[in-house]
Amino acid sequence: MKRFGIQNAVLLVSFLFVVLLFTCFASSQNDGVYEDSASDYKWVRIRVGLVLDLDSLEGKMVGRSVTTALSDFYAVTTDHKTRVSLSIRNSHGEPLLALASAVDLLQSEEVEAIITAGDSILETKLLAEIGEKSKVPVISIKSPVSSSLSRYNHLIQVTHDSSSEAKGITAFIHGFDWNSVGLVYEDEDDWRDSMQQLVDHFYENGVGIQSKAGFAVSSTQEMVMDRLGKMKDLGTSVFVVHLSEVIATRLFECAERLGMMGEGFAWILTAKSMTSFHGKEAMEGVVGFKTYIPMSRVLQNFTLRLRTSLGNGDDNRLSVSGVWAHDVAWALARSAEMVNASSTLLEAITECRFKSLSGDFQVKDKKFLSDKFEIVNLLESGERRIGFWNGNGSFSSRRHFNKLEAIIWPGGSAQTPRGRALGESIRRKLRVLVTSSNRFPSLMDVETSAINVTTVKGFCIEVFQAAIAPFNYDLEFIPWRNGSNYDNLAIALSTQKDKYDAAVGDITITANRSKYVDFTMPFTDMGLGIVAPKESSMWVFFHPLTRDLWITSAAFFVLTGTIVWLIERPDNKEFQGSWQKQIGVIFWFGFSTLVYAHREKLQHNLSRFVVTVWIFAVLILTTSYTATLTSMMTVQQIRFNSNKDHVGHLSGSLIANMSLTGPKFRSTNTKGLNTSKDYAQALLDNTVSFVVDELPYLKVLLGENPEKFLMVKAHCNTIGFGFMFQKGGDLVHRVSMEILKLRASDKISEMEKRSFESKLPYTADDTSNPLTLYMFRGLFMITGVSSALALALLLIIWLRDNWEDLMNSVNLFLSRRLVHFRILCATSIHPNPLDDENAVQMAQRN
Repeated sequence: MKRFGIQNAVLLVSFLFVVLLFTCFASSQNDGVYEDSASDYKWVRIRVGLVLDLDSLEGKMVGRSVTTALSDFYAVTTDHKTRVSLSIRNSHGEPLLALASAVDLLQSEEVEAIITAGDSILETKLLAEIGEKSKVPVISIKSPVSSSLSRYNHLIQVTHDSSSEAKGITAFIHGFDWNSVGLVYEDEDDWRDSMQQLVDHFYENGVGIQSKAGFAVSSTQEMVMDRLGKMKDLGTSVFVVHLSEVIATRLFECAERLGMMGEGFAWILTAKSMTSFHGKEAMEGVVGFKTYIPMSRVLQNFTLRLRTSLGNGDDNRLSVSGVWAHDVAWALARSAEMVNASSTLLEAITECRFKSLSGDFQVKDKKFLSDKFEIVNLLESGERRIGFWNGNGSFSSRRHFNKLEAIIWPGGSAQTPRGRALGESIRRKLRVLVTSSNRFPSLMDVETSAINVTTVKGFCIEVFQAAIAPFNYDLEFIPWRNGSNYDNLAIALSTQKDKYDAAVGDITITANRSKYVDFTMPFTDMGLGIVAPKESSMWVFFHPLTRDLWITSAAFFVLTGTIVWLIERPDNKEFQGSWQKQIGVIFWFGFSTLVYAHREKLQHNLSRFVVTVWIFAVLILTTSYTATLTSMMTVQQIRFNSNKDHVGHLSGSLIANMSLTGPKFRSTNTKGLNTSKDYAQALLDNTVSFVVDELPYLKVLLGENPEKFLMVKAHCNTIGFGFMFQKGGDLVHRVSMEILKLRASDKISEMEKRSFESKLPYTADDTSNPLTLYMFRGLFMITGVSSALALALLLIIWLRDNWEDLMNSVNLFLSRRLVHFRILCATSIHPNPLDDENAVQMAQRN
């Protein structure tokens, strides 16, 4: 079993509560068990868990649909050796209770699959995590397709194809020559996530979002009226609605009061919206996309029996989820029969193919997606079908191929609403503020003639013109004359909307400026760089190692030679001779291991052991030294002493000033410079030791002086340059998409080469730090331990060979010391000379 990993904070918190929830609700979770005849001993029982919100009509319908479908299946297939047995749990619409229910099903019922019909992404993630841990397939009905769910290998989703729906709605909008729409959505995670693919498809296919408004269940009628009124004032007349029933009902009531359900307006509902509620009187003329379920006699009979079991009533009509639940039940029953020793239930489900109520059932990439949509027109009399959106990318209807039936629009009008072209919502003349300090002409060069004609050149403006070109705007450039504080530029753009639409130049994207304006994607490299003059030292070969590492290495060379000399000297003639020769052998042998040039033949295994370990250490040291020296010769890194070196930076640059007061530098000696020529002059005459600035400015400096300077460090602590637009407009996103296209096609790189003249010789990483003793402490520890071990063994061997002589010497020494001690004692006790003489004689006799 794979290790069960919780990938985000929400899931982690959920799992902390699951035991408590299970304890509290386990007794109430056994809401129903569908056994059928599976208890009979002659069938193999396949246990399947069903986690539903049985407090809702949708949950009851899905549960009844599954049980009825299984009864129908086994009524017509009596020869199967397996029977699916259902255990039903009530989640009460709470994701954490759904998780507790799944844990209960796995532990107490030992289910082999779990079916859930919650449309919450959180609930789907929780159950998918359980499925990954237990290797049990989890079949989720109606949950939206999301990239965050793609990592779960045991999750199967049964829902509509949101990509096909996005293409259909986009084609519908283009079919009426509408270029922009208003987007009304539910401001909740599941709805926002399911809407994102639609929004992305709009941008990719030229459908602008003229205005947008998000609503929550708690949104009051006054809030809805206010936001709808603002959208109406902006001229929005075509709306795409992605809301649940509670909010949508309130929305259309407010829209009717504002006169937005009359002639000249159009409303389009997404499939998720259509499945969550039914049409009301205030929604007459609305067009909706619905997941298409082909009508058949089998479906009619199944729907009739389901209504009867749930109770008669119009509200009990079979939903799309009920149809999908029927198909899932049949797929499980078929797959259970296909499982054998070489396949799992999950594999059997993915390989299952049959004709189902919703069409051809087939799981691809762990998903069963309905890609055909029915397009309906909501009227007082009910829903009127006007055509289909086919999975192959075309419209059709009963009377026309590639065309829809006539639509009755809001207000009972057959006249198609004109809509508002994108150009009508955004002025065709774009008034652009341009930074005009001209300190780096390669980036921005702004000149105003005597007749007040502004000419703009440089890398920044070249990128902007390429990014804005597809939208056919007339550009009016207005120089910004108020200095290099671009925070003030952002405030001016935000507060003077009647004068300016955008701002272009060497403007860094910052959090403070983003409070006032919207930035595009950055079009330059991100971060700050450090540039210094190229330098070459005659002592560069000492730089790869620090002083303490050089000293320690030399000491170990001598130590190794000494230890080998001690071991080999008694028996090896090459280590014998005069003291001058022996000292020379010690140093020669130790340092010759550096180049593996030692010629002395070793006779003892102990010395061979010491030399082998030391040569291993030398190999690591030499290879590390070579790599670091190569890196230093390539990068030519300089060392910075921020308390002594003078640091150059762009005068007035807030970004550079912030970096110089940060923890990386904290330099007190700074010098403001204005142009790339100032940078070069200050570096060459040693006025500053290095220059810190944003990468685009430094690229200009390096491009003008490639042979004199080198960028030795870069820190990605800024986002780069971006273009500023008024907040809330859709043009910023569209320009960002064009910037991404320019990057992908390498056109921005070509512009850089033209603007900065030459290839930039710099590295973005600091890869040449000197090697320190601390880094090799383990290596020297191994060498020291091996040397100490060799000395200890040498001492033991010497003691073994000379033990008898050593003991005799010790005994002789001790006896002499004892005689001397007795003489001293006798002298101190008998001070009489005669007594002393007698004592001496006595001691000698003894």
